[in-house]
Amino acid sequence: MSLEKNKKGTEVDAGRRSFVKRSAAVSTAAAVGPWIISSKALASSGEVNVLLWSDYCPPGFLKSFKEETGITVNFTGIGSNEEIINKMKATKGKGFDVCSPTNMRSLQWEPLDLLQAIDYGRIPNVKNLNPAMLAVGDNEWSFGGKGSHWLPQIWGTEGIAWRSDKWTPPRDGEMPSYGDVWQSDVEGKTMMRPHSGMLGAGLYLETTGALDPGAMRAAYADEATMRKTWQVVTDFCIKHKSQIKLFWNDADSQKNGFMSGGVVVGQTWDGPPTVQMKEGKPVIYRAPIEGSLAWVDGLCISSAAEHVDETYAFLNYCFDAKAAGRSIDGGGIADWGQHGYNSAVLGADKHASADYGKWFNQIYPGNSLANLWPWPKEPQWYADVRTEYRNKFVNA
Repeated sequence: MSLEKNKKGTEVDAGRRSFVKRSAAVSTAAAVGPWIISSKALASSGEVNVLLWSDYCPPGFLKSFKEETGITVNFTGIGSNEEIINKMKATKGKGFDVCSPTNMRSLQWEPLDLLQAIDYGRIPNVKNLNPAMLAVGDNEWSFGGKGSHWLPQIWGTEGIAWRSDKWTPPRDGEMPSYGDVWQSDVEGKTMMRPHSGMLGAGLYLETTGALDPGAMRAAYADEATMRKTWQVVTDFCIKHKSQIKLFWNDADSQKNGFMSGGVVVGQTWDGPPTVQMKEGKPVIYRAPIEGSLAWVDGLCISSAAEHVDETYAFLNYCFDAKAAGRSIDGGGIADWGQHGYNSAVLGADKHASADYGKWFNQIYPGNSLANLWPWPKEPQWYADVRTEYRNKFVNA
């Protein structure tokens, strides 16, 4: 997140600073002080078992990490926070050294005792992390007052993507809406992830008057309020279920939905369609008028981690600006691979491709970054009730 005026464009930097300020406000984060860096040497051999989102470890990252440290990454890809928690609970954390929950899930992880406090002194590159995002770990993931159990790695959004050769947003062909998934002209040609798609539907219903403005955020207050709001959303989604062609569950299913699954419009993560955009495929992702759902995925150490030195070496490399930047979009290196999201590492954008700023501004035009909808912290009761309504919709 460079502050320089360079070919990536000052508009990106200004926008990203806005996101930093917003994430700081949402997490009520305090300023982060300087860190004391340990001189402890990093591991130089061995292996590390990581449980990460399916597209977060591009081939170039894994290859360069192996060359740099001699450590082999045993990578298990996942597609949801529920999958992370369930896999960790099933083994009490055994078999995994690193996992990657999303920032708002701290209330669900704290009582599980599956994570350990992170020793910042063993991660020299922690100094490269965005201070506001780092403070989320200090403030929301310091279980039992023992220190942060979570470090930010990648941030992104969920919004609207579409096949540009088959459909155009009705608002001057520019700004989409969560409501576009539910319009009659794309019946049977849309996709969504059930629980977040229902949240998007609720934000759309706030604009139609079916729900009061702010109802979806107010639903986090207590179960009675949530049930009243989510019943309205569920009734709407069931009534219009014929709109949905595909319920996606990971990055590949989103990509395949557009290219071979008959999907024209979808509520998706930003990463998969952004990769397709950069590959020249007829797909566009953009922040919707209601505001993109914003999140930060982090890295945690399992309480049952067996390869501790290798784990700290892995975390440190994830926060290397060059490695993090190249992983965004390949950094112009043909065989590196890309995840298509954004990095929590300061300066990573300098090592992304020369077109990174152009794509970023297309995805988040105008006041899109100021209009982000950061997911609030989710207590377990909220997740349980949401699953109840989600299942009613999917099984209808």
